[in-house]
Amino acid sequence: MSRTSNRTNGDVIRDFLSVADLLEEPQLAKLYAYLAREEKATVQELMNELNFAQGTAYTYVNRLVDAGVIEATTDEQPRVYVARDINLTVTAADGAREYTITPTLIDAIARRTTDDDIDTYIDRHGIAGLATALTYTVDREHGEVTHRLMAHDLDISPLAAEMILQALRPVVHEHFDIEESGASVADIEDVDRDVVGDDA
Repeated sequence: MSRTSNRTNGDVIRDFLSVADLLEEPQLAKLYAYLAREEKATVQELMNELNFAQGTAYTYVNRLVDAGVIEATTDEQPRVYVARDINLTVTAADGAREYTITPTLIDAIARRTTDDDIDTYIDRHGIAGLATALTYTVDREHGEVTHRLMAHDLDISPLAAEMILQALRPVVHEHFDIEESGASVADIEDVDRDVVGDDA
């Protein structure tokens, strides 16, 4: 479900509408993200792993099948479901920037119900802001940027930058093959000093 140059406006709108619920409903995002990580699962496995009641699991699966973001691999029972790849570029509401809806972003959205830092960041900066923070987190884990540089670029406090970088770190490591970086570790070790110096 990726946007390409030969797609019509109607195709792109349908693609966006099919993933819109994932951006708005963390529980749906959680189910999709699980399938994207694990590659396949039955409804029973989704119930067990995600602690969904049976009715809830079937409702969510049916909604995502109808939206076209997951599909059954067979008609045999029990059905096995897989996630379809999502890679859709949209323009933020303010029109100032574009961001791409990917399984990694959906996984981050799914975690807002269990991570207050992600939830707060989305409330303050929206999905586009979270997508930008994910990009910085990947760069940070490669040792290419610091939380101070992110704070400067995005005009947020160094503490806010560090908090979202730390919150998104597990998401990035789930989806990217990242080796531990000395620069990233050193940057993390400086957090306490930065918080006292810059944010107290």
